[in-house]
Amino acid sequence: MDRLTSMAVFVKVVETGSFTAAAQAFGLSAAMVGKHVRALEERLQIPLLNRTTRRQSLTDVGAQFLEHCRIVLAEVAAAESLAAESQSRPRGLLRVNAPISFGSSSLAEALPDYLRRCPEVRVELSITDRMVDLVDEGFDVVIRIGPLADTSLRARALAPYRLVACAAPAYLAERGTPRHPRDLAGHACLGLAHWVPRDLWSFDGPEGRVAVEVSGPFVANMGPALRVAALQGLGIILQPEVLLATDLAAGRLVALLPDYRPPARPMHLLTPPGRRRTQKLDSFVAFIAERFGPDRA
Repeated sequence: MDRLTSMAVFVKVVETGSFTAAAQAFGLSAAMVGKHVRALEERLQIPLLNRTTRRQSLTDVGAQFLEHCRIVLAEVAAAESLAAESQSRPRGLLRVNAPISFGSSSLAEALPDYLRRCPEVRVELSITDRMVDLVDEGFDVVIRIGPLADTSLRARALAPYRLVACAAPAYLAERGTPRHPRDLAGHACLGLAHWVPRDLWSFDGPEGRVAVEVSGPFVANMGPALRVAALQGLGIILQPEVLLATDLAAGRLVALLPDYRPPARPMHLLTPPGRRRTQKLDSFVAFIAERFGPDRA
C-alpha cells in the first residue's frame, strides 16, 4: 500500500480518535483504514496502537512514529507546492495564532492591509492566551508575548509589548489619583488571573524597580473583561497599551503614574523549524516585521 497515504491515515486516526472518523475524512471504509494501519505495523514489525473493543491508544513507539509522520507529511506537502508557489504570488491558507490582547486589537486591525497586499492569501486567525503547540496544531505563524521557552522554533523579535496602568475618570474622582506605585496598595486593582504573580505589580522609575502588592474586587482571565470593568469605574487596571489606546485617546480612561513604566515584555513571531518557507509565509513575516518590528517600539 502507498506508504505516505498509510501515514496520513494513521495520523488522522490518532487526531480523530477512531477508525470510523478517519474513514469519513478520507472517503474510505473503516476496514480500509484498518488495512492502512496494519500495513504500517507489519512494515515496522511493532504495534502502533493499543486496541480494545471501545477505543485505541498510542503505544510508546506509536507516539514517536506519529511525530515523524507529521514532519514527513508536512515536508511532502511543502515540496509539492514549492514549484507552483515559487513562480506565483503568495497564495493559500495561512493559519495564525496570537494572544487575545494583541490579536483582537493590533493584529486584527493590521490584517486587512496585509490581505489587500496579498489578495490570494486566506488568513485563519486563532486568538487565545493558551500556549499552543505550533507544530502539533498546524499553525504557520504564532505570535507570542513573554520569554521564549522553546528555542527550537524560528523566532523573530518584534517591538516590546508595553503595559499601562489606568482608570476611569469616575473612579479617580471618587478614590483619588495615585502618585507613586506604592499608593496602589490602597486602591482597587483589577487583576489578570493567569499572571504569575497576579497580585504583584512592578514599575520602573527614578528609584529603579518598584514592586507593590495589590488587591481588588475583580479578577478575570481576559484583558478585555478587565477593560470593561475599568470603564465602569470598578478600579485600576494594568493592561497592554494596544488594548487601551482608543479609550485613552478618548479620555474614557486616564493613564496613571507618568514617571513610572511597567516593565515591557518581549514579543516574538515564531515559525516552525525545518520547514521549507513559502511565499505566503515570507510575505506575512515581512509584513509583521514592517508593522510591528523592533524599530516601531
